[in-house]
Amino acid sequence: MNHLDIRTVADAVTENIKTAHIFKKHGIDFCCGGAISIQKACEKNKVDFKLLTQELRAVENTTSYLNDYNSWELDFLIDFIVNTHHKYVEENIILLKQYGAKVAKVHGHHYTELLEIESLIYEVSDALTVHMKKEELILFPFVKKLVQAHRDNIAIVLPQFGTVDNPIKMMEEEHDDAGAVFRRISTLTNTYQTPTGACNTFKALYAKLREFENDLHQHVHIENNILFPKAKQLESTVKKASYHMR
Repeated sequence: MNHLDIRTVADAVTENIKTAHIFKKHGIDFCCGGAISIQKACEKNKVDFKLLTQELRAVENTTSYLNDYNSWELDFLIDFIVNTHHKYVEENIILLKQYGAKVAKVHGHHYTELLEIESLIYEVSDALTVHMKKEELILFPFVKKLVQAHRDNIAIVLPQFGTVDNPIKMMEEEHDDAGAVFRRISTLTNTYQTPTGACNTFKALYAKLREFENDLHQHVHIENNILFPKAKQLESTVKKASYHMR
């Protein structure tokens, strides 16, 4: 018999808190109703057991990716940022808001810091949503045009924002703002340490916040320390080439 046939939902979450996010996505109660087997939970919620077990194993076997981002072409690096980090933020802010609201409602009377944490989650989520759209619609397309102009040795028309320095400065400031919010959340959560006896949803919230912050750190590192400096350098190179073409 498959181990997952008899293991309960609560057991899975206890062994690896990250599995909570898989159950949450499929509408399976892993907290108060987590005492039933994973197979029965799937039957109850009309979830494909085979699909769910594949997702659970993927979470349990996840290894961090190590990439030499500095060697990548900028257009490829941009696609990676959008498809990996932006996608992660878009998918996980939904979970963060749900967890934050539920935990604050149930436990906020005793752990009053949860009320501020919920507010901060909404603040940073809304800010990052707007921030990513500005990157995807304004900054990133222009950087890709710079890459193409350099490859094809053609002149480029300057954008309305004048120089890539301007949107980059704004993006860096917004990165700082998001970082400050998570430093506050980290302080309020005692570096994501849940109280003794905390329920699984409480644990899931703190685990997701920690994971989100870690992803944000890598996300910001790639942009601030690799993409942005190289974009500035590339713009300078392309502008010089365009000047000599006149």
